[in-house]
Amino acid sequence: MLTLHHITKIFEIHKPSEIKVLDDLSLTIPENQFVMLVGANGSGKSTLQNLIAGNLDPDKGDILLAGKSLVDIPDYKRSKWIARVFQNPLQGTAPDLSILDNFRLASLRGEPKRLKRGITRAFKERVQAHLELLGMQLENKVHKPMGQLSGGQRQALTLLMAVMNDVKLLLLDEPTAALDPRSALKVMDVANNLVIKYKLTALCITHNMREALSYGDRLIQLAHGQVKRDLVGVDKAQLKPQDLYEWFNDD
Repeated sequence: MLTLHHITKIFEIHKPSEIKVLDDLSLTIPENQFVMLVGANGSGKSTLQNLIAGNLDPDKGDILLAGKSLVDIPDYKRSKWIARVFQNPLQGTAPDLSILDNFRLASLRGEPKRLKRGITRAFKERVQAHLELLGMQLENKVHKPMGQLSGGQRQALTLLMAVMNDVKLLLLDEPTAALDPRSALKVMDVANNLVIKYKLTALCITHNMREALSYGDRLIQLAHGQVKRDLVGVDKAQLKPQDLYEWFNDD
């Protein structure tokens, strides 16, 4: 599904402050796999997602999605296949618009800009059906301004808006970092359920060791711009929190 071939990314190249953030990194994520990504600050996690999303270009190497190179495709065109959710629950929504209006804007992501019909009854019913999946009783509050919702609700809605279209890859950049523990648990449960329901491939950055162990079927640790550890299935399931803390002490 997603393949990175010998990716290198250098910032401040040919300057005294030059730093090689990713160093000849190769990685393959098969279709429908949910990968949790951990690593110390500066290990290259966010840079990796920025390269996949098209916000940065690699200095060397290639990135392929379903066998197609993404390197020469700009970020706004990649958004048709790749959805991304960030740390800040306020970043993915327009606070002064209603829930329904936010979903309408999200539905146009990656499409050519042309005259379109507005919000139809069918679209409203579709949004309400998707909102029921959250279990937050928001399906009958679609005209409520997004800014009146809690951070956890907005982040859950951002997740739902991200996957409503036919995306193939979901990038989660510490989606619970700004949330309280209860809201964080709800958002991660929503993410996990959506990955399963829509058969998505997902890559989630987290600094939360409990999340790293509880979610996903693969765990990757980055260190110094390279894959240091890569555990799948039973090997991941057998990990304990202490194991992960030792990883970071050994970094």
